Amino acid sequence: MFKNYKKSFLLSFLLSLVFLFFAGCSGKDAVKEYDKPALYWYKNIIKSVSSSSFDKADNFYISLRSEHMRSPLLSTATMILAQAHMEDKSYLMSDYYLDEYLKKYASSGKIEQARFLKIKAAFLGVKNINRDQKLMIDTLRAVDDFVIAYPKSHYRPIVDTLKVRLHMAQYLLNESVARLYNRIDKDEAAKIYRAKNERSVLNSSDIEAPKEGFFAKIFN
Repeated sequence: MFKNYKKSFLLSFLLSLVFLFFAGCSGKDAVKEYDKPALYWYKNIIKSVSSSSFDKADNFYISLRSEHMRSPLLSTATMILAQAHMEDKSYLMSDYYLDEYLKKYASSGKIEQARFLKIKAAFLGVKNINRDQKLMIDTLRAVDDFVIAYPKSHYRPIVDTLKVRLHMAQYLLNESVARLYNRIDKDEAAKIYRAKNERSVLNSSDIEAPKEGFFAKIFN
């Protein structure tokens, strides 16, 4: 348990560093105002998001959180930025805000939505099935946890579709690795990966070769 806590703490710390890096990397968008009402910062977040000035929005959020850490506006601002960054395909930043929302601001009725959005952000963050194997595995685990926690969720049809897509990607990856091992005369290794597909919930007739937008088109 302590080991898992340390891993969770380290991940949260690293995501915070990423957030601060992205938020502070644009000097022209640095916030040079201080000691403003919470509503002032919130309105500027909305204005910046509306104009797709996401660096500015991040910086205004830092000001809101720093100066008004108990403001009820933080909950709404955090979710707005999570969804805005997802629309901007900045999935790592979206995941950061969703983690903040779940840890600090989400009411019991909003946790389900936030967990779904984390799955969506992770799913859309898979750009290459060869490089993003761990992300796919972690997302599948999150999908299973979500289904157990919310079996009757109205997000369930989408979550089930994501699960099938991820299984498809894993199947194709296993077959690709198996073919690679066959080409270099490592047939025993190839058998290991084909055996994984034999245990899959899918079979080759269920799967079409992915085209551009294999993941993202579900939400288009």
